[in-house]
Amino acid sequence: MTRFVTKLAAGTTALALAAVPGVASAQVDEKTGPVAYANAAAAKVGEGEGAGTVVTETQKSPLKAGESRLAQERNLLPKDEGEKKAIGANYLVHLGKYNADHNPYPEGIASRDHNVVATLKDTNVPTATAETNYALQDVTIGGKTEIDNTVLVLDKAKSTVECAGSDKVTGTTTADKLWVRNAEGDLEEQEVPAAGGELKLTDLPFGAPRDTDPKKGIEDPAKTVSDLTVRPISEFDALLRQQQWRDGELNAAAGWLVEIVTHVKDKDEKVLEDVKSQYVFGGVSCSIPENFKPADPQSSTPQVPTKIPAGAIEPRDVDGGVSPLGLTLLGGGLLLGAGAVLTLRRRPAPVDERKS
Repeated sequence: MTRFVTKLAAGTTALALAAVPGVASAQVDEKTGPVAYANAAAAKVGEGEGAGTVVTETQKSPLKAGESRLAQERNLLPKDEGEKKAIGANYLVHLGKYNADHNPYPEGIASRDHNVVATLKDTNVPTATAETNYALQDVTIGGKTEIDNTVLVLDKAKSTVECAGSDKVTGTTTADKLWVRNAEGDLEEQEVPAAGGELKLTDLPFGAPRDTDPKKGIEDPAKTVSDLTVRPISEFDALLRQQQWRDGELNAAAGWLVEIVTHVKDKDEKVLEDVKSQYVFGGVSCSIPENFKPADPQSSTPQVPTKIPAGAIEPRDVDGGVSPLGLTLLGGGLLLGAGAVLTLRRRPAPVDERKS
């Protein structure tokens, strides 16, 4: 379990989406007031201008008492061709319910709905929760069954935050069990890292989340290996997030960070390329002003779901170093679609997509 208190200067302003007004409780300030965010999964593959990022639908707490909850339709990352172009088609993240005939989990893990929700309580206290199971697959392994392609599993992963006052800014990151495909090729249970700890494993038998540049040589999948780090998040800046996901004077953050460095090698074990990727599972945060005090409970009309909406930046050549997470959404962020925010940088040479 992770418990922490962090203090950051007021950050970027939020882009507020339309919500049905409440009838009794006061509206919080959308730029500096209490706010919470909840995200099921996000990924960043590569570095610098060559990096691609996908941040799935992020739930944002309403401006009046109510909640915003992720729809159950989101159960894969990447889920469509646009997301695959951004981060590659070789890795697949499962969350939420799964098809019993295509179970990517070890025996005994039930198919379940995810619980990803950002809430503003009737006291104006912001909270967020992201709770589900995660299975990360390398589909290029080509296993006979779904479980043969699974390289990492988190069972009953749960991250929560609550910002109830200057001395009550807390977050927790937990999971019941963790499995990783080890150097011998077996899916092996590992100790779940505690607060401040991490799990580090090297020379694991799986490849990169995207196809590699063919100009650099011919990859030998049998020689290619990956190094893995898994740790609980306690810092706001470790989250992968959209531009509209803001912080405040007091912040809490939680979630699971999975970092992978894939050493792409040829048949002579010469390293052709190192591919770095990051995944954040169950990223949540809450923020409040430094002088925040909970309000007296008041009745109000529940708010409509509020989320940072979909947006896609098409492939293009970019001059200069623009961070993928710093770009605005299509239509100024006012879209109401159900997709993910994704950004993409063109690599020096085209790559072939692999179907997942």
